[in-house]
This record gives sequence, C-alpha cells and structure tokens, in this order.
Amino acid sequence: MITPSSVTARSLRIGIAGCGAISANHLEAFRSLKDVEIVGVCDIDLQRAKDTAEAWGIPAAVNTVRELLDLELDIVSVCTPHPTHEDVVLQAAAAGAHVLCEKPIATDLASAERMVKACEDAGVQLGVLFQRRFWPAAQRIRAAIEDGTLGRPIMGQCSVMLHREAEYYSRDAWRGTWANDGGGVLMTQAIHYIDLLQWFMGEVAEVYGKINTYKHGDHIEVEDSATAIITFTSGAMATLEASTAVSPSLGVQIRVTGETGASACLSEFPEGSDGRVDLWAVSGSISAEPVYPAGVDPNVSLSTINGQLIPHHTAQVRDFVRSIRGGGEPAVTGGDATKALRILLAVYESSRTGLPVRFAPLPESTSPLARIAG
Repeated sequence: MITPSSVTARSLRIGIAGCGAISANHLEAFRSLKDVEIVGVCDIDLQRAKDTAEAWGIPAAVNTVRELLDLELDIVSVCTPHPTHEDVVLQAAAAGAHVLCEKPIATDLASAERMVKACEDAGVQLGVLFQRRFWPAAQRIRAAIEDGTLGRPIMGQCSVMLHREAEYYSRDAWRGTWANDGGGVLMTQAIHYIDLLQWFMGEVAEVYGKINTYKHGDHIEVEDSATAIITFTSGAMATLEASTAVSPSLGVQIRVTGETGASACLSEFPEGSDGRVDLWAVSGSISAEPVYPAGVDPNVSLSTINGQLIPHHTAQVRDFVRSIRGGGEPAVTGGDATKALRILLAVYESSRTGLPVRFAPLPESTSPLARIAG
C-alpha cells in the first residue's frame, strides 16, 4: 500500500487510462507539476495509446489497465467512457494505486458506492474531476456563504443552456446512449453545475424533475433538456434547467440568495471560459457586469472548451497530488461526486414516475399554505 511517507521523497508515477479527448487535459495538468512522472498510457485502441505516448514523450503505451498497473503506479488518472469507470477504479484500488477519475464518477449509484468503498478499503484516495470548483468565482461565493456575507442559502437557481450540434453526438458511438453515456445533458454537461449548486446550497432532501428531448431525438436516445425543483435539508429551495438544444448558447448561470437577503450570481459564458461573479448584491448595493459581453462568439467547439479548462484541471490535479503527499483528503472526493450523481439520477427517476424523489426528511414547512392548513 502506498502511504504519504513513501511518496514524499520521490517522483509520483502516473498512468493515464483512456486516450480520448479529455486525456489531454490530464496530461497537460500532470506534466506541469514538479516531482510527477507520467510513465504510461493505455487505451483499448492500442494504436491510439501508442500515438499519445509518442506525441507526449511517454515511455509506455499499453492495451489494458492491468498492463498499466504493472508499471508500479502511484496514481491512475481515469479518462475512459462513463460506464467503464468502476472497472478501472476497482483494479487500481486493488493494486494500491490512488485514483483521479473524470466525472461522472459512475452512471448509477450502486457502482459509485462500490468505487468509494473499494478505495476506502484499500486505503487509497479517490478524487473526481469537478474542476469548476477551483474557479476563483466559485471559491468567492463559497467563502461568502461560510463567512456570513450571504449566510445560509435559502434560494438558488442553476441554468445550463448550451449548444450542441448532431456531430457532437455522432463523433463517438457511445455518446447519447443510456448504456454507454448514462444520460444526456444532465449526466455529461449539467453535472458540473449540479455539483456547484449542492456545494453552495447543502445536502438535498427532495428532487422533482422532468426530462425531454426537443432537438437531438434523431441522434440520441437520452434527454437533451431537463428541469427540476430541488429542496434541501435546510429548507432551502432551488430550480434547475439544462439543455443542449439552445442556439446560440446562453452559457451557465448559478445564483444563490442567502438568509441575509444578499445574492450572488456566477456565470460561465461562453462555455469553457472562466466563471465570473457578474452579480454581487450585498449590503444594500448591487455590483453587476454584463452576462453576455458584446462581440463574444456564443458557440464554441468542444476542443476550445476543454482547452480553456486546463488551468482548472491543473489546480485540481495539484490538489490531488497534495492530498497524497500530505495524507489528507482531496478537495473533491468520491463521496462528494456521488452527491451530484444522486441528484441527477433522481431527476430521471422523478420524470419516469411523475413523483418527487425523497433523500431525507423535509424540514418543518414554513409555507403560508401549511399555516392555513394547520
């Protein structure tokens, strides 16, 4: 088993599982750190693994996770399609390697829970990529909640209104299918912002939601649009809307109002750009910036989106390496990532049944209707 004391005085050995588009962000992030060595990559397409290794100057290119783990790794970085995450994580944990996994952690709760338990039992860290938590804007809102500037959140809004063309889904056979993608806009895009919303708002008690497919029905079997009402154990409420049927893209906005009455809004526009606080309504005054600056192209390519996120991938990778060397938990654990997964899966379940999905007891109602009924 790898312990903090065993890795403090040497370079960490890194292996990348999966050489698809997002692996470039992991490669860039690890390569930028000191005392870290990427020793191998693997992919079910061995030629793609070899091409990646040659392009990045990596010693080994292999076909299986087992061969990758034979390189005596300290960290496995998981960049494989969503439903394959569990198999990679369980193999890595059994080998005593720490794991940094792309989002979503899994496509079903049982799988996520098995992954978390396997890493706990093996004594290795499991981190999951939610790099937008590392935006300075997101950190500012979180701090304002904790220091009382906003106070305990009471109302929230999360709007994820993005643009995708048919080619996005047709490029990879696994995209847009329940079996291989696990879901649509909620699972692949909105999960980042669901994570931020619950990080700001707290533990969830109930989810009531609907999904539909308005634009991409000829190309996908999953949803391209969703909406939900989320109630938190604190009694706070939030709304969620998400779509990839928007043209031009409207980007992302997350707004939080706290018990002090103060509000803050974070926006990401265009998609992939750094989140920024464009509304700060505190102490009786409002500071605001345009949500949609003039002259900005609203629709950007996936490669541009991924490229602009590299600094935040790097921040999270740096934090993960810190956790291994120092023995503490990473900023985003497998347990943290499971919370966002549970919320979006509840939207699917609620849409299927027409009923809310309850996670925890609701707090005593403060609704005027409840007082009338009483």
